[in-house]
Amino acid sequence: MPCAEVLFVSSLLALCVPPSTPAVEPTLDTRIDRSKITIIEPALPERGIRPCAKAELRIASDAALVPLDAATFDRARAALDRGLAFLASTQSRRGAWFEGSEVTATDMEPRARASAIAVTALGAKAFAQASRTDVARTNAYAYLQANMSTVEQRKAIEEGGLGTYVMSSVASALAMSETPEMQVELLETIAWLKAAQWDEGEGLASDTDWYGGAGYGNRKRPDLSNTQMMLDALHDAQVSSDDPTIQKALAFVARAQNFKAPSAAFNSAWVQQGAGDGGFVYSPANGGESFASEAAGEGRFGELMPANSRSLRSYGSMTYAGFKSLLYAGLSTEDPRVQAALGWIRAHWSFAENPGLGQQGYFYYLHAMARALAACGEANITDAAKVPHEWRRELIDALITRQRADGSWINDEPRWEEGKADLTTIYALLALEEALKPSRSIER
Repeated sequence: MPCAEVLFVSSLLALCVPPSTPAVEPTLDTRIDRSKITIIEPALPERGIRPCAKAELRIASDAALVPLDAATFDRARAALDRGLAFLASTQSRRGAWFEGSEVTATDMEPRARASAIAVTALGAKAFAQASRTDVARTNAYAYLQANMSTVEQRKAIEEGGLGTYVMSSVASALAMSETPEMQVELLETIAWLKAAQWDEGEGLASDTDWYGGAGYGNRKRPDLSNTQMMLDALHDAQVSSDDPTIQKALAFVARAQNFKAPSAAFNSAWVQQGAGDGGFVYSPANGGESFASEAAGEGRFGELMPANSRSLRSYGSMTYAGFKSLLYAGLSTEDPRVQAALGWIRAHWSFAENPGLGQQGYFYYLHAMARALAACGEANITDAAKVPHEWRRELIDALITRQRADGSWINDEPRWEEGKADLTTIYALLALEEALKPSRSIER
């Protein structure tokens, strides 16, 4: 298992949802529409909290360190090398990817420069995790430093609409670097992410459904996608699972789960009226939203469902995002919420699609899936039909099958920018690298 052996039993409420001071009501940030905030009783059952193991930042040097046969390991390394070669060939002269391209985030206008920084950071991470010293890696890090070195540059990113997306990506890239200068920048970036979290600083009490989450910058309502990116960055930077930012995020993540808690007061309305299947939705904020509900014709907010029957649908990419976030926050694999998420994963095991969304966001799904299963620490996952799956082998096979002749990957379903080969290839490479990282069970 990826977590320490010593189990500390404490109150999840005390760690996850710090109590508010009832005597003084905080002033609500003017960017928040009070009418859209749902109050949820923060009563959570006592659970075991234990520090999660440090992040593994490099792929294994040989197959003996990974639960894979040598032939599969070699095929994966060959696919990785071809993908990195493709990225090197498409990098701009300034060291960037996506330069001049726009990313349209949920409910926002397209952003070009900020998205280039984020995608370049993810590309730099792909090279660094593979322990490659290519010129492409050097140039990518140089691009990041050139575009984030001044106060004005960082302020523009921080105040832009993609702040969390950019800063999380950059933090993960900087965590892979070993230079002292970049470690200083890493600390500054992590500090920004912590400050951007929705919490008491914006006047939110711990019983609100925005509390602990992160959105596209500190200007939009929080969602699980951005929150899990923030947690990815903190995990890569070796921030302890008992850090207050991570424990506050756990409150938000838990509220995004389609899980009927023992305390009925904790359940959101969309959970109470739904299946409580253990999966996750896009956001619990503002009454909840799910892209799987939208895909099913029920409306992204479940607004097209019959009266008194509104529920939201869980889906693959968000369930893996939520599952690994629970683990990063220190919940044991025996915790009921972790077990419920794992139950959904077993029931919807697939490398053919992003369950609930088909091909939409497929490569994002694979990346979240790979990180989650690596965090889980199990070499095999048994599905609902009791069939065991070697997830690393199946992931590698799925990626190799979809890799194009030039070494790239692309999604025929272009939603969320997956019709652009640079970003899709980076997602594929990062997923592949998770499958090639050393197994802690073998190391012990």
